[in-house]
Amino acid sequence: MSVIPLVFTSGWASGINAYAVVLLLGLFGATGVSDEVPAALQRTDVLIVAGVLFLCEAIADKIPYVDSVWDTAHTVIRPVAGAVIAALLAGESGSLPELAAGAIGGSTALMSHLVKAGTRMAVNTSPEPFSNVGMSIAEDLGVAGVVTFAIFNPVAAAVIAAVLLVLGIVIVVFLASRIRRFLRRRAQRREEKRLAGTGGPWPPG
Repeated sequence: MSVIPLVFTSGWASGINAYAVVLLLGLFGATGVSDEVPAALQRTDVLIVAGVLFLCEAIADKIPYVDSVWDTAHTVIRPVAGAVIAALLAGESGSLPELAAGAIGGSTALMSHLVKAGTRMAVNTSPEPFSNVGMSIAEDLGVAGVVTFAIFNPVAAAVIAAVLLVLGIVIVVFLASRIRRFLRRRAQRREEKRLAGTGGPWPPG
């Protein structure tokens, strides 16, 4: 069977939480649940690093504004992780060229990352922190559920991931005004910090 559905699903999930994807796939392979997981993802050192980074993300992802800073820092990391995971999966199955798999996984990860980051910007316009916690828990459970489902039914899981990606894009478009408000606030805060660092604006002449 073609590995494309699993590549697409892992790419979508990597754009939301790449460390969770590495950790889950690695555990599934190491415990014998799936024989399609590359050996590179099953290594003990990889699982330990992925576990530690997953815990760091689980904390940062639930703190208002910190989550957006974390997302910004992962704009490159998540798509690259999605591409690498996809290439490894393709190399294990031999049913899809690794370069093509990397392109699918990386581009899908980039799209889902942009959806996640945009949604978080909109959520951060709300003063209370509970929406951040709720969004983070929903994302973690969604990634865990879809990736687990993909091991047993990759085609159905890919369909679910595609639907969630499209819904996410629609939601981000709907929340565009809130996202612009968040970006204005962040720019204003940066300007205030810059002025405070330089001693304030020059007095009028």
